[in-house]
Amino acid sequence: MSTLTRRDKGIIPEIFELLETPFLGVRPLRLEGVVRDGRYVLRAELPGIDPEDVEVTLTSGVLTIHAERHREDTDAVHTEFRYGSLTRSVTLPQGAQETDATAVYDKGILEITLKLSDTKEAETRIPVTVPK
Repeated sequence: MSTLTRRDKGIIPEIFELLETPFLGVRPLRLEGVVRDGRYVLRAELPGIDPEDVEVTLTSGVLTIHAERHREDTDAVHTEFRYGSLTRSVTLPQGAQETDATAVYDKGILEITLKLSDTKEAETRIPVTVPK
């Protein structure tokens, strides 16, 4: 059985939020990668972003996720929403098959899966010699 734990941030929680960001006011794209059933599964948190505004690309073993959240024209008096672009690139693990990839967006989570190759790279043994 799992229990929920509360993360107590103290008196000024905004300071901890700022420390988690690379630039003030910009939250990085958060990722989670696991290996499940012979596939590499990469999940990204993208709440409030339309799937049409998400682009996933693969180039030479690097997977890139780019998403945009557009500001709607409203007469909002106050907003704490964040708008703009998010981009994150991840080097894929050894054996990831770029030709066998899928991406599914559901309830604010983008899940990308790639098949992992069962074959391991051949090991090359290099003989050590002693000069004469």
